[in-house]
Amino acid sequence: MQIYLDHSATTPPRKEVVSLLAQVLSNQYGNPSSLHSWGEETATLVETARYQVAGLINAPAPESIVFTSGGTESNNLAIFGIADQYKEPQHIIISSVEHSAIREPVEHLINKKGWSATFLGVDHQGRVNPADLLAAIRKDTALISTIYGQSEIGTIEPIAELLQIAKQHNILFHSDAVQAAGRIPLDVQKIPVDLLSLSGHKLYGPQGIGSLYIRQGVTLNPQLFGGSQEANRRAGTEPVGLITAFGLAAQLAQKDLSQEIARLEQLRNHLFGLLSDCPYLEPTGDSNCRLPHHLSFVINSPKVSFNSRTVVRQMNYAGIGISAGSACNSGKSRPSSVLLAMGYGREQALCGLRLTLGRQNTLEDIEWTALVLWQILERIFSS
Repeated sequence: MQIYLDHSATTPPRKEVVSLLAQVLSNQYGNPSSLHSWGEETATLVETARYQVAGLINAPAPESIVFTSGGTESNNLAIFGIADQYKEPQHIIISSVEHSAIREPVEHLINKKGWSATFLGVDHQGRVNPADLLAAIRKDTALISTIYGQSEIGTIEPIAELLQIAKQHNILFHSDAVQAAGRIPLDVQKIPVDLLSLSGHKLYGPQGIGSLYIRQGVTLNPQLFGGSQEANRRAGTEPVGLITAFGLAAQLAQKDLSQEIARLEQLRNHLFGLLSDCPYLEPTGDSNCRLPHHLSFVINSPKVSFNSRTVVRQMNYAGIGISAGSACNSGKSRPSSVLLAMGYGREQALCGLRLTLGRQNTLEDIEWTALVLWQILERIFSS
């Protein structure tokens, strides 16, 4: 029995998406910038996908969607595309629970460009306090970036309140919505962020494709040069097959969203319930403001120098794919910066565990996973 519960890492592409990708790669191979019929055909496919991705977030203008290679590039384009417009170093505000695709570009600005930054603290559930954002704003604050739904602990940030503060001070606001898109409703007209990052492979599309929403009137300095594609915002021949597949995945995600949210929340809550009495697991993240597919824990280990990768390996041997909350660098574990920011100690921050559900998961999967995880933890800690 094989059970995949790592959908926050990547999702298996839908069959319809794979079929469309193969069809386009096989039959629609023209360069969208070419003037002949082959180019016109693929240019139409790209623009259709742009409409589909825009529809997922209710973007008022499809041209506000810029296709990228994925969430990491989208985040980098947002950060550096704004920062490069300034001749002198400015100030940027991000949360302390951002993905490394935000944190590391900001560290680059600090270390190489002389920028200053404020890393907003979070509470024990991983949520930013809007009052802290208000207090952090300076006259030279150029950009605020806060993750929409946190990948490691599932917490949904108070984006509407944070955005309101940014607007009151005329500061641009970006959000990394890679984990949120296709899992919760996103509406850039109701919550009018300036920049929003998306990724295809988090919503049952292919890897290697994503997008950055850029609100009309916001300008970015391009980070790739060599062509006028994407309205001079991202050079390079568009990967038509990937873009088309991403568009279909976005359209299908939008169509299924309400039903899938309810189904995933039911499965998630059931799994939380089955594990609620486990003495070795402590839930992390916000229990109310949470991504519908997401469960996370720290393992309360009685053993010294324990880390959660041991449990991930044992679950894998049992045919169940989950992930550890701590990062691995050069074969050595390091504590999760997210859990540290939430107030956990270093030993606990090595013991994060994440289970993220998806379209193909069933009630039987959930109940078997709970049984196996209980048995593995008992075996590890009772020996």
